[in-house]
Amino acid sequence: MRRLPPLRALEAFIRVARLGSSKAAAAELALSAPALSRRIKSLEDHIGKPLFERRNQSMILNDDGQTLLDAVGPAMETIGEAVDQMTVSGSDLRLRLGVLPLFGATRLVPRLPELRKLYPKLHIDVDTSTHAENMLGDVIDAAIIIADHVDPNLYSVKLDSNKVYAIAATDLVNGPNAIKTPDDLQGHNILIHSDMAKAFDRWKEAVGLPDLDPASVDQMNSGPLMLEAAAQGLGVAIMHGGHFSDANDPRLARLFDYDIDSPYSYWFVCRKRDKKNRAVRIFHDWVVKAGL
Repeated sequence: MRRLPPLRALEAFIRVARLGSSKAAAAELALSAPALSRRIKSLEDHIGKPLFERRNQSMILNDDGQTLLDAVGPAMETIGEAVDQMTVSGSDLRLRLGVLPLFGATRLVPRLPELRKLYPKLHIDVDTSTHAENMLGDVIDAAIIIADHVDPNLYSVKLDSNKVYAIAATDLVNGPNAIKTPDDLQGHNILIHSDMAKAFDRWKEAVGLPDLDPASVDQMNSGPLMLEAAAQGLGVAIMHGGHFSDANDPRLARLFDYDIDSPYSYWFVCRKRDKKNRAVRIFHDWVVKAGL
């Protein structure tokens, strides 16, 4: 048998290749940055050529790296699936699910008792990392993501449609300095989600102010943080109305009365081959029927 590189080195290589970041891959593997670098270097030394182009914090596959990923990626997935099948205890089922914190806290977890009653042997490990679609087949089996479109190579189901709201602290709705019209936002800070910049563009177009220039724009990658920042008077959050109603926070109020469709929706996603996985199939069928 030919001498093979360590599986840990191949695992590190696949994580970095899919995430495009050594920092993110190290976090997923619970490794220090130097330890991850050593694993990648050991693989490159074994092969005798570099596999990535290093660019600050990002690592981009070169042609040799892409060739290796295409060759070993499916084989590593097959190994992982075989191990998973062997480690299932009794009739228990386990789903590794990626879900964003706000959706998980306000929409998923409150409904999970229903699923537990139907399938008491189904256990769910939750990962709240962003860009969960990049970890499918590796860290997670399925995910609920928010996006304006989904990779056609994945299996996907659109779970909802959303409206875009301007959300602010109640102090900004009442009083002598209250925000009365969208024009008033020119003197305020705007809060937007770093992965949903198109929502603000859609909102500005819908209210007839495509060139609106607010005092400043702050980006956050967390819906709960945006709501809390808005409640603390740190800015006006441009985000989904569902988040506002789910939060049910008396410190917050909706500004204006515009009915604006969002370019983003929640989607259930998994690899097409994983749709056959029983745990994935059970959760998929339930989440679609439950109308989360």
